[in-house]
Amino acid sequence: MIPEPNPVVSVTRGQPTAEELAAVTAVVLALHGGDGPEPAKPATRAWARRTQLNLAPKPGPGAWRRSRS
Repeated sequence: MIPEPNPVVSVTRGQPTAEELAAVTAVVLALHGGDGPEPAKPATRAWARRTQLNLAPKPGPGAWRRSRS
């Protein structure tokens, strides 16, 4: 006989409707994040993204390397 898994959510007080249980389940699953694969990293690097958006270089160490003349 296969043992039943422990419930993820249990109701300790009240009598929630099916809609309320569905809403709680959706929130719990959204917070859990799922066991799916990690999202792929963006193909564009941050320094190239600033150029694509026509933004000025960010001031700070190494800013001269990011500037274009």
